[in-house]
Amino acid sequence: MTTDRAPAYPRVLDELIPGALHNTERYTNNRVEADHGRLKARLRPMRGLKTFRSARILATGHAFIQNLRRGHYDIATDAPVHHRLPAAFNELALAI
Repeated sequence: MTTDRAPAYPRVLDELIPGALHNTERYTNNRVEADHGRLKARLRPMRGLKTFRSARILATGHAFIQNLRRGHYDIATDAPVHHRLPAAFNELALAI
């Protein structure tokens, strides 16, 4: 588990996940922060989410797009990485 150095985390992690390795090294969570940076950028202009439903819809759509980009689906996997998303949407449009 990667967290900052807040004093409450060790006690809570010991209660919830006793066998977890608690990592507090600097810059350890950069990959996680970079992954949801696009989601945070989308939320800023919206000034947050007003309902749980809108949060669920936005998070589901974000995860779908990220998985398409990374090639986790059998859609447009033959396209170059930078062109994978448009190619996937073209394939989806033809299927619909």
